Formats: sequence, structure tokens, C-alpha cells
Amino acid sequence: MASRGVPRVKLGSQGLEVSAQGLGCMGMSAFYGAPKPEPDMINLIHHAVNAGITFLDTSDIYGPKTNEILLGKALKGGVREKVELATKFGARFEGDQFEIRGDPEYVRAACEASLQRLDVDCIDLYYQHRIDTRVPIEITMGELKKLVEEGKVKYIGLSEASASTIRRAHAVHPITAIQLEWSLWSRDVEQEIIPTCRSYI
Repeated sequence: MASRGVPRVKLGSQGLEVSAQGLGCMGMSAFYGAPKPEPDMINLIHHAVNAGITFLDTSDIYGPKTNEILLGKALKGGVREKVELATKFGARFEGDQFEIRGDPEYVRAACEASLQRLDVDCIDLYYQHRIDTRVPIEITMGELKKLVEEGKVKYIGLSEASASTIRRAHAVHPITAIQLEWSLWSRDVEQEIIPTCRSYI
């Protein structure tokens, strides 16, 4: 895949390769002001892909749901084959209440819904957006493993997971990526999480 000057990097040890710079699509639809005009955002996504930025990140809670629909439209016309598509599940608004779910029934339903909104057959990297502490991570990972075996998901990721959760999840099925804040302002992940990722992922 041509990168047009944007370096490529491997995530994890399972074979996923992405552009070193990704495009987070959340702000196009949610949280940072009003949703942006759809044609402008589709043009922005296409510009990024043409520039070699092929790692696109979204979630079913962005909008909610509208960001995945936007991505689905942007991926038409052969664009899907040029990108690595990541989305997330597990955090949602039920009325005015924020809810985290990781039970198998919800995992499967969320994946099927994301596939439909994105209008794709397979999600390249599927993250659990937040960890449901009511459900053992092994149970959630068991359902994600089934989705991989069925060809609906290629690689599995976790977002905002502890080191112990990462190790337990990885024992069920290899984890390819961990999403978290690691910056000059947030260095605490260097104590346990980063060493765990280097050892296991």
C-alpha cells in the first residue's frame, strides 16, 4: 500500500500494519462543538487517505453512531481497500445515563450494528472502549475471539485497560493494540502498562 511519505508501523505481533499517523474522527461528529458538515468531513478523510494517513479511528459512541455512518460514506468508491479501520464498543448512553457493557450478547450486537453503519464486512481493529468491571474480561474476550474466527473482526484492542486486564485478555486471544493517553501530562502508564504491552503485545 502506497504511503506517500507517511511511515508505516506494525501494531502488535499479529500482522496489522498501519500508517504511523492516524486520523481520529471523533471531533467530526461529537464532543468538540456541533457536528461538522458531512461533505467537508468526507473530503477531509479522502485528503488524509490520499496523503498516506490510512489508519482511521472511530467508535459507536461518537455521535452517538453518526460518526460510523459518516465513515461508511467516506469509504465508498474503493477507499475501504486503502485503509485500516478501527472502531470501538462498550460505552454507550442509555437515555441520560452513561453505561459500560462487555457481556457477550452486547459485544455481538454492537459489532453487528457497527458493521452495518460502516457498511463493511469486517472491522480491522475492534476495541473495547471501556472495561466492564461486572463481566470478567475473559468472558468479553471469548466473544471477541468468536468474532475474529467468524471473519467479522481481524484484530482486537482494548482502551483504558489496566496491566492485569491486558494480561488476562491476551491469554484468551492476542491483543493487538492498547488505546490510552500517553503524553507529557500523563506519564503514569509508563509504570506498568507500557512494560506489559512490550512484554505481551
